[in-house]
Amino acid sequence: MSEQRETRPRVAIVFGGRNSEHGVSILGAGSVLEAIDRSKYEVVPVGIAQDGRWVIAAGEQRYAIEDGAMPVVDATGTALALPSGGEALVAYEAGSIPVDFGQVDVVFPVMHGPFAEDGTIQGLLEMAGVRYVGSGVLASAVGMDKGYMKMVLAAAGLPVGPYVVVRDRDWRTARERVLKEVEELGWPVFVKPARAGSSQGISKANDRQELERAVEFAREHDPKVLVEAAIVGREIECAVLESPGDEAPRASLPGEVLVHGDHEFFDFEAKYIGDEMSLAVPADIPAEVAEELRAMAVRAFEALGCEGLSRVDFFYTEDGGLVLNEINTMPGFTSVSVAPQLWAATGVPYAELVDRLIQLALNREPGLR
Repeated sequence: MSEQRETRPRVAIVFGGRNSEHGVSILGAGSVLEAIDRSKYEVVPVGIAQDGRWVIAAGEQRYAIEDGAMPVVDATGTALALPSGGEALVAYEAGSIPVDFGQVDVVFPVMHGPFAEDGTIQGLLEMAGVRYVGSGVLASAVGMDKGYMKMVLAAAGLPVGPYVVVRDRDWRTARERVLKEVEELGWPVFVKPARAGSSQGISKANDRQELERAVEFAREHDPKVLVEAAIVGREIECAVLESPGDEAPRASLPGEVLVHGDHEFFDFEAKYIGDEMSLAVPADIPAEVAEELRAMAVRAFEALGCEGLSRVDFFYTEDGGLVLNEINTMPGFTSVSVAPQLWAATGVPYAELVDRLIQLALNREPGLR
């Protein structure tokens, strides 16, 4: 007689992936695994190795930065497959019969960047009929591609800064035209991969020579590059959380990102290495600006059709204006990342935030909605 399955919802925490944000994803997964209520959920940690293999994370898996090195998925764990057409996690070991992990009630993809946050894993889970935390395929794809993101936000009437998209073919065949288009933005400019996050591959250019180097650096992460006019202003961020049922999404208190040390902007080292970034919540801005910013964050969330959680980043300019920089459909998710800190200051502590996201996913039907 087969053993009856536990009644607790089974949650697969998926992390890692085949991109430069592999380690950042693992940091977030470690926080989720520590905070999730094990008396309420049965938890299966699943790592995606850098070669694309899915494995059940073993006890040797590391979830923290050690000696300045980001963690990686320990690929020696039990290999796993997620077959389409069903909700079974099936583990395979050399020389053994597959072990059926039974029904997966929800997948929590604590993942960032290409082949993760960009709609690809969401599409896989949709095809398999599995519920998951966070935005769907279209919102994830648009949110990942900063060029299309800005087009959608602008079409929704939200203020975005001037930018130029540098496509692979244009850079190879029409470089002079591209350089002239960028020069029209004025100097300096910020150059970044169009489909990367965690401040990977970003640099500042003050002239044409620096611009060419910056584009080549960004192209190491993505052949499609975004060049943005520099905007003088304070960086204010706001998190948005889907509400249950037909209630409107909620916006957190805004927070101001403060970068310390010798950093010209909020780069990867300031975010993850050392104590060179802090967050002031609530941001010291006029009450009417804070309310406008929160309303704009919700509008951005709805313009893309987001679900679950997003973080929306703004510049508050010297003349009192707001410019929407970008929206992240799966923002950094360690307990000390910006979005969780914003919600903690708004009255939703990290463990409760994790629980709310899982409950939202459990109550969402797979498929078109």
